[in-house]
Amino acid sequence: MKQNNTGGVKFTGDYFDEAIEYAKEKENTPIEFTETPIEFTRKQTPVYSGVLNYFPDAIREVAQCSYMGNQQHNPDKPLHWDRSKSGDELDALTRHLLEAGTIDTDGVRHSAKVAWRALANLQKEIERSNEECTSPSEQSE
Repeated sequence: MKQNNTGGVKFTGDYFDEAIEYAKEKENTPIEFTETPIEFTRKQTPVYSGVLNYFPDAIREVAQCSYMGNQQHNPDKPLHWDRSKSGDELDALTRHLLEAGTIDTDGVRHSAKVAWRALANLQKEIERSNEECTSPSEQSE
């Protein structure tokens, strides 16, 4: 993958070509790409049918994990992500991964904590990437 001078991304390699061919065969619809790799068309972002519909029980479990974490770290405060108390996502994810398949002392599955930490890490990764892609002139607007 290469960044071009317009800020777009040029994807290269056999894997990407194979993925496009597979998607074309399965969907029978053209694939539309935008200038950045994270801006997909609405149909290429199937939040309900591609995530929530696949994993409803797991999503509920992660939501309960989020609630319990808020109660632990911010008792009696509205649900929110206190990032000052959440900075070691990959270390925490790994600690919980070692206990996958069991329940933690707070009654939450370790696997739910792994998923929550993975989502937190991904969110921060995307935010960092977005910040890197935003030029100083765009930030001041």
